[in-house]
Amino acid sequence: MKLPKFTRNFYFLFSFFFVIWMLFIDTNDFYTQYKLNQKRKNLEDLKEYYLEKISEVKEDRDELFSSDELLEKYAREKYLMKKETEDLFIVVEEE
Repeated sequence: MKLPKFTRNFYFLFSFFFVIWMLFIDTNDFYTQYKLNQKRKNLEDLKEYYLEKISEVKEDRDELFSSDELLEKYAREKYLMKKETEDLFIVVEEE
């Protein structure tokens, strides 16, 4: 088998091996870049989700602190708080 003359050139061989090295062997090869890009997209989606949740929580907080009645209702339901003259009964449903 006879190879073309340019394939025996040092610069061609060096360039060829360099390209192979950079595409498949190096730590920043195509596969690694693809996986890192997928991870980045996933993290950006998570960031967007959490930013939306933060805005919802801020709206709820502002609503709660704007009204004493809503704050009292939330405290009673979430933290089982009661007035001194009241009795509290917790009903647990069995499955």
